[in-house]
Amino acid sequence: MTLQPALVALYGFAALCALLAVAQAAAGWRRWRSRRRLSAGHRALWSGVFLLLAGLGALCGTALLGWQRLTAEAPVADVTTRLIGPGRYAVVVATPDGGRHHVELAGDEWQLDARVIRWDARAIVLGAPPLYRLDRISGRYRDVDRERLSSRSVMALSPAPALDLWRLKRAFPGWLPWIDADYGSAAYLPLVDGGRFEVTLAAGGGLVARPADAETGALLRQSGW
Repeated sequence: MTLQPALVALYGFAALCALLAVAQAAAGWRRWRSRRRLSAGHRALWSGVFLLLAGLGALCGTALLGWQRLTAEAPVADVTTRLIGPGRYAVVVATPDGGRHHVELAGDEWQLDARVIRWDARAIVLGAPPLYRLDRISGRYRDVDRERLSSRSVMALSPAPALDLWRLKRAFPGWLPWIDADYGSAAYLPLVDGGRFEVTLAAGGGLVARPADAETGALLRQSGW
């Protein structure tokens, strides 16, 4: 589930506060010109308060861009794999919001990574759900030496925003005490020709990957999984 209503509310709040700040500034300027200094200063103070609130609303909205709500175990991606060469696969990651990501991966397995944010008890009481954002998909090798020596194949699934809630928490942990935990989760399964997989994220924040059909399940058993 997207955060679109929350983003609209935050940016709407920021726009309203900005308009009020402009109105207060204009009123203060009129009072200044009519030599009503005390009243002008009062209006300037309110203009500053509304301007601060506008900036705070815009900041919170920007920090939430790209994140999704997690209300229960929810599907977060469908992954399909197709062999295109020795040890190389064309992979498509489809997300519930209609996004489709095409990537060529090398290796024995594909791995999907996500970032998860959970809130403390105070925020949960107010109805704040956990948030997640798909981070990347990559190829991996079962053999550690091959993993260490072979070239990596990886693709980002979300753009890196200039302002991000995850990075803010990492940089200023004391400023965001209502965030209880921010961590990563990953799931992986073998790369097989003609594979179809579904990936879900539990409310606790863990990614789970499963075959999406019986044919893919049979392919995994044939691969020794």
